[in-house]
Amino acid sequence: MSTIVEFHDRMLSLGLARVAEQAALASAKWVGRGDEKAADQAAVNAMRDQLNQLDIQGVVVIGEGERDEAPMLYIGEEVGTGNGPGVDIALDPLEGTTLTAKDMPNALTVIAMGPRGSMLHAPDVYMEKLAIGPGYSEGLVTLDMPPATRVSALASEKGCAPKDITVCILERPRHQEMIEEVRSTGAAIRLITDGDVAGVMHCAETEKTGIDMYMGSGGAPEGVLAASALKCMGGQIQGRLLFRNEDEKGRALKAGISDLDKIYTRDEMVRGDVIFAATGVTGGTLLPGIKREVGWLTTETILMRSKTGSVRRVQYRSPIEE
Repeated sequence: MSTIVEFHDRMLSLGLARVAEQAALASAKWVGRGDEKAADQAAVNAMRDQLNQLDIQGVVVIGEGERDEAPMLYIGEEVGTGNGPGVDIALDPLEGTTLTAKDMPNALTVIAMGPRGSMLHAPDVYMEKLAIGPGYSEGLVTLDMPPATRVSALASEKGCAPKDITVCILERPRHQEMIEEVRSTGAAIRLITDGDVAGVMHCAETEKTGIDMYMGSGGAPEGVLAASALKCMGGQIQGRLLFRNEDEKGRALKAGISDLDKIYTRDEMVRGDVIFAATGVTGGTLLPGIKREVGWLTTETILMRSKTGSVRRVQYRSPIEE
């Protein structure tokens, strides 16, 4: 019997939804308990277990860090049964460990899958990011523009005043100047404490979330995950790797990146068709959180395919195992 080598995204998509669901269910007991590490480890273990049940030859290209830093789902780890297509996997078993520990909004379990060699092997460093939703001219805003110019350009194309634009930014001291410049235009800012994959995804559903643009620096792995989401939802994202020292530059070179100043577009970060799944852990703008009833847990997962542009929301009700 010959091995299937083609990436059948339709067949794999529901399996991917289950991976995200099970990671969320495993972290449910840690919501609001103040233990980030335990919540993350529970999600990691469940996600790894589910991935190893899929008929894929999977390689984690975006994971929990370098091999010596993460006991599970590290970059380069092989997952799956070894039968089926070769695939790249980008994942964050619990995007928002702090959000989970504190029971704050928008914690998600996130995973994306594409054909082997289709995703940027981003090292575990920072990335400067800029994202807008679908329907705008390509290259309307760029990382080379000052923040105020980005706001003006978007407002002009949208046919509104800068004061009608809302920008999502991660609340960090390093972003203070950017925040002040954006506010000087009259634009509003929604500050988030964690979870910039969700922050970028908000741009693709402006009518629902009220967010027009995302900007700021965060983890490069999350940039590739966000690009995977926008590949399915529509929208633009640009990313540029940021390096704090020679060791981080070395990680990029080791990952096969030679141009350290390159600005990556969405389709350069994710070069092929991709499937993307995210399950809500704590309630947020994109997804409701895990609902607990006597004897039952209910999750909701968003499952998307870039090939068709399809978006499916899957509700899963599971008996609680004592």
